[in-house]
Amino acid sequence: MITIKSKSELEIMRKAGEIVALAHEKIKEAIKPGVTTKELDRIAEEVIIKSGATPSFKGVRGMPDAPLYPASICASVNDEVVHGIPGLRVLNDGDIISIDIGAFYGGFHADAARTHPVGKISIEAERLIMVTMECFYEGLKQAVFGNRISDISAAIQVHAEKNGYSVVREYVGHGIGREMWEPPQIPNFRTRERGPRLQPGMTLAVEPMINAGRYEIKIDANKWTVRTLDGSLSAHYENTLAVTDGEPVILTKLD
Repeated sequence: MITIKSKSELEIMRKAGEIVALAHEKIKEAIKPGVTTKELDRIAEEVIIKSGATPSFKGVRGMPDAPLYPASICASVNDEVVHGIPGLRVLNDGDIISIDIGAFYGGFHADAARTHPVGKISIEAERLIMVTMECFYEGLKQAVFGNRISDISAAIQVHAEKNGYSVVREYVGHGIGREMWEPPQIPNFRTRERGPRLQPGMTLAVEPMINAGRYEIKIDANKWTVRTLDGSLSAHYENTLAVTDGEPVILTKLD
């Protein structure tokens, strides 16, 4: 069931979103060649806990046979689409890294993702990161009262494909609130279903996952890390937003 949030609940989600945004800022400052993804995870967890929140991802179960997720962030490098597990991997000049962060504060979750360059990256990688961010904002324009979920989905797909990229099919955006993953699902591509009409008080995590090559993916033996089947680069950009009776409001940002 889709939940409609009250003004007071939206204020709590805004605070959760600010914590996520702050963690992203601290990680952005730390990303450079030579740093490990485990160190980035440590930075984010420290920010979240010191802010009075808890990491949303740590201890979550994915597929039925997968182990509990062991970290506070997802750190996905180069051809990894989502759910890269932080560890001893050292970032190299020219890599790109997608960081996904969730925080639980006051009974509500917030969720956001960013893709960053590591040192000097190729023009092609820069363009992929930029277009993926643009895909989110094209979707955001459609997140208005009276539209449907499918309007968001179509806008994302159109922008990605007109720039020569493909859209991951198996993983989608979602509603968010007291649970990290709530209805409705928000595909980043057109489907036969138009989805529900958007209403003020709906909170959504819109998250384009865009591949430089084909859209097919595979899952690593760890049952978590998703990567492109053809080895092409992938980028991820996400915010938690609230539908209003006017323009949508991004909750995962710093004032």
